Amino acid sequence: MSRFTALFEALEAKNEGAFVPFVMLGDPSADDAVEIISTLVRAGADALELGVPFSDPVADGPTIQKAHLRALDGGATIDSCLDQIREIRRRHPDTPIGMLVYANVPYVRGLEKFYAELHDAGADAVLVPDAPVREGAPFVAAATAAGIDPVFIAPAQARPEVLEGVAAHSHGYIYAISRDGVTGTEHESQTTGLSDVVANITSYGGAPVLLGFGISTPQHVFDAIAAGASGAITGSAIAKIIDAHVDYAHPNPGTIRDMNALKTELTDYVTAMKRATLKP
Repeated sequence: MSRFTALFEALEAKNEGAFVPFVMLGDPSADDAVEIISTLVRAGADALELGVPFSDPVADGPTIQKAHLRALDGGATIDSCLDQIREIRRRHPDTPIGMLVYANVPYVRGLEKFYAELHDAGADAVLVPDAPVREGAPFVAAATAAGIDPVFIAPAQARPEVLEGVAAHSHGYIYAISRDGVTGTEHESQTTGLSDVVANITSYGGAPVLLGFGISTPQHVFDAIAAGASGAITGSAIAKIIDAHVDYAHPNPGTIRDMNALKTELTDYVTAMKRATLKP
């Protein structure tokens, strides 16, 4: 049984949803990122979505784009990202790890090699946000060969035939986006139509649905789960907290002013977001 499957079964038994924070590997440095991620897990995060820094993150808004840039200015490489995953897996052997990776990264590295390296490092699933399911065959093949769960996006207000494809080819979880556009807290999450999306995916035998894009408050998490999602993913709100504690001016590496203060704020935030996953 995969870590994601085991997680969702355990949460269902406890009548809870999943809270999943997104963090950019290497932001603002490799060591800092590992400490930040461990803080999130200790604070109650059920699973992780980790980003691999990329120079042209087309699905991300300005906050996550800045996290990509900080990580790259801090010297992030594919090899350093793999090292961070290994350390996170060592510290948290049971926590599911999903990866968010833009398509050019595995293509340049070599699809089969990249997915195998992620599996060996301890990752469980991979979402390629700029590869829709209709173009996903090479990624599914590489993931399957490596023992990685391929994950696809269920677009906002998607047609039933698109959801059928997403359900057929996603394993571990499905990333449902709450609205069109890019990531960010500038536009709030929407749950309009989410219950229909979840119902359609369920009818096709799809994996559990996690809602993302614009999730920044406990109410957003509560609403997502009330609409039928198995949990919610928060990225930009986490990145904003990190950003507020980092001295950074491109192209110089960023420096965290007070790691303990950052850990305290992240812990308080995750605790509140996780509390919102408790079902009535």
